[in-house]
Amino acid sequence: MSLLQGKKALIFGVANDKSIAWAIARTLHEQGAELAVTYAGEAFEKRVRPLAESLNAAAILPCNVTSDQEIKAVFSELSKVWDGVDIIIHAVAFANKEELKGTVLNTTREGFAMAMDISVYSFLAVLKEGHAMMQGRNASALTLSYYGAVKVFPSYNVMGVAKAALEASVRYLAEAFGPEGIRVNGISAGPIRTLAAAGVNGFHNILNIVESKAPLRRTITQDDVARSALYLCSDLASGVTGEIHYVDGGYNVIGL
Repeated sequence: MSLLQGKKALIFGVANDKSIAWAIARTLHEQGAELAVTYAGEAFEKRVRPLAESLNAAAILPCNVTSDQEIKAVFSELSKVWDGVDIIIHAVAFANKEELKGTVLNTTREGFAMAMDISVYSFLAVLKEGHAMMQGRNASALTLSYYGAVKVFPSYNVMGVAKAALEASVRYLAEAFGPEGIRVNGISAGPIRTLAAAGVNGFHNILNIVESKAPLRRTITQDDVARSALYLCSDLASGVTGEIHYVDGGYNVIGL
């Protein structure tokens, strides 16, 4: 029996076939979920549409998460083909590349606001708009974080601050939605070679250090994250909410 048979999952954040969101989409689909996928503008559509079509996605929709109107439009269109949403995956984050160099002192007011809006508020905005379609389904929502939320990593800067806010949002959203049986969790994934990671100055050095120091003595893969996402979005995790689940080969437990 597939873990997600009959479930409907909406995925935000697929960028290409190397993205964590894509690995999660594939894994949820393999376990029986029907998918809907969004893309962030025409440039991404060329990459995302063929991927989504390969999984027979029920809907492939544009969504700039800085626009409440576009988020609303996603759920409006979905309501035409689905009677509800069981799973929402939020794999969206952004900061200006120039602010991911040097120290956090490189952060501008505009850059701070942008990182918070795209990387943090978008999760709240999506769940607020999707709330009606999630009611009465024991639904779950999942976002992606990184250890830079709680510890300082070179050049992670404003993105670390944003991820800290995102993790706090997970806890507050879990409490807000909990009485309705809707679960909200996050995965703190170890460093992975993705399009987003390429923008962090010194990323390859971080990758090498984690590989040498993590208890498993390896870096993790997109599929490692996807399998944990499957657990958190399925009934196997029916009693789990408000958690930040580490998938980093154990690196977060190491002190020295």
